[in-house]
Amino acid sequence: MPAPPLPREVGRAFEAFPVPIRRRLLAVREVIFATASAHEEVGRLTETLKWGEPAYLTEETGSGSTIRLGRVKDSETHAAVLFNCRTTLVATFRERFPDDFAYRQNRAVLLNVSGALPKRPLSICLSLALTYHLDRNVGR
Repeated sequence: MPAPPLPREVGRAFEAFPVPIRRRLLAVREVIFATASAHEEVGRLTETLKWGEPAYLTEETGSGSTIRLGRVKDSETHAAVLFNCRTTLVATFRERFPDDFAYRQNRAVLLNVSGALPKRPLSICLSLALTYHLDRNVGR
């Protein structure tokens, strides 16, 4: 299922990124929506801005943790997929995919703006984020 049209304010945020970073992040946006649609329990995503950056929330179901798309201040060659630093998500990604991505502390997966997008590992990471609260509530 293709991603829905960009909300106007989110589109403006994407336009503010340098072209190579914008292209990479728009590709990530497609993977976010495709991954969400593969999980019925995620429901419809809310696409908005958080801290001026495109953000994807599971407001309808509360199933996941917010995903933001941005850039690394000191890099023109990497786009950032940001996660809540109070979660264990990035630590889990680092453990499962030590060589697929670069990481920034406990808050971001960094993607090179050139070359192929590592869709399968990225989709797994996004799936873990979009279902983070479901996984944590198992057994309660």
